[in-house]
Amino acid sequence: MNARVEGAAEEPAQWPGTPIAVVGIGAEGWSGLGAAARDAVTGCGVLMGSARQLALVPGEVAARRVCWPSPLLPSLADLLREHAAERVCVLASGDPMFYGIGVTLAKLVGPQALRVLPQPSSASLACARLGWPLAEIPVVSVVGRSPANLLPELADRRRVLVLSEDGGTPAVIANLLSRNGFSASELTVLEQLGGPAERIVSATAATWNGSADPLNIVAIEALADTGRPRTTRLPGLPDALFGEDGQLTKSEVRALTVSALAPAPGELLWDVGGGSGSIAIEWCRTDPTCRAVSFERIERRRQRIAENAAALGAIRIEIRGEVRAELGGSVGPAPDAIFLGGGLTQDGVFETCWSHLRQGGRLVANAVTAESEAMLVGLVAVHGGELRKFQIYRAESLGGFTAWRPQLPVVQWTVVKGAN
Repeated sequence: MNARVEGAAEEPAQWPGTPIAVVGIGAEGWSGLGAAARDAVTGCGVLMGSARQLALVPGEVAARRVCWPSPLLPSLADLLREHAAERVCVLASGDPMFYGIGVTLAKLVGPQALRVLPQPSSASLACARLGWPLAEIPVVSVVGRSPANLLPELADRRRVLVLSEDGGTPAVIANLLSRNGFSASELTVLEQLGGPAERIVSATAATWNGSADPLNIVAIEALADTGRPRTTRLPGLPDALFGEDGQLTKSEVRALTVSALAPAPGELLWDVGGGSGSIAIEWCRTDPTCRAVSFERIERRRQRIAENAAALGAIRIEIRGEVRAELGGSVGPAPDAIFLGGGLTQDGVFETCWSHLRQGGRLVANAVTAESEAMLVGLVAVHGGELRKFQIYRAESLGGFTAWRPQLPVVQWTVVKGAN
C-alpha cells in the first residue's frame, strides 16, 4: 500500500572522480545560463540529462550526451560508475536541489562530490509571476508520488503550488479538488516558465477541461465548498471521515492520543492494532515527512486502512499483518513512537514492541477493558510513565431535551523508554 517506509539513510558511496557539475537549466535554455554554468557544460566530457534538457544545449558543445534511462533510479549508480574516469556534468531543471536530481545525487555520492549551479526554481518563477510570497507557499510534488499527497495541505483560502509530473497533472489535480470539496478553487497552470513559449491559463477546478504543456506547475487558491467538513493537520478529524467497522479511536481520544505520541517531522510510528488506521493517519498528516507502519491482523481492516489513508492523503503508511508474526522477519528502522491500540493483553505483544522501540522513544497505550487497564497499572510499576483516565460525553437528543451520552472511559499510559 502506498509508499513504503524508508529505512535509515545509507552512507553515500565515495565518488572516485572529479566533482560532478550539476547545472540547472530553465525553459529559456542556453541563453539563460551564466558564465560558470556554461563553462561547466562546455568543459565536461560526458553530459547527462533528459532528452528535453540535452536538446537545449547547442550542438557545438563537444561532450558526449547520455540521456537518462527509464526508470532512472535503479540504474543511476551504475551509470555514474561507468563514467567516473571522465568529467561529468548533469543537467537539471531550474534548481537541482529543489525536488531535483541534485538531491538524489547528494544521497548517492555525497554533497562533497557535487558542484551545484542552480537556476531559479519553478516555484520561484511561479511566485514571481503571481506576486505570491514564496516563503509562505507550501509546495507539493506529485512527480512519482500520489496526487493524494496534496490533500493534507488544502484549507479554505490557502495557496499551494503543485509540481506536475506531466501535461495531464492539472486535470488530475482539478478532479482531486472537485471530489474533495474544493471544486470552486482557482487553478492557474503556468507552462514553460521563463521560455519563449511561456503561457499562463486559469480556471476553477470544476471547469478545468484543458490539457497542458508537459513542463508546467499548478498554482491553487483553495476555496472550500459550502458544507465541506473542516480538515487541518491538527489531530482530531471528524469521525465521519473514516470508514470503520467499530474499531475507531473517537476524535476526542484520538486528539489526546496523537498529542501524547508527540510526532516530530521525519519520525516513524508503529500503530499496533491499526483498526481503521486513524492514529497512523493523523500522525502522518501532522507533517509531510512523518511515516508510519500500521500492524493489523484482519485483512478487511488492512484494506480499510489503505482506503482511509488514500482518502485523507496519508501516503507514507505501510500496512502489515499481525505484529508478532511480522516482527519475526525484517522490520526496518526502530520506531520513534509506538501506539498500542489493540492486542495489549495478548501474550508477548507489549514485550515484542518494547524490545523494538528505540532508546528515548515514546510508547502510548490505550485501555478500555478492566483487564487491559490492570495490565497498564502493572506496567507502570515496572517501566514508569504516567497514567491518565479520560471520560468523554457527547450531547444527544432525548425526547424533546438534550442529554449527555457517556463514551467508554479510556485509560492511557505514556512512557519514554530509558527515562526511569
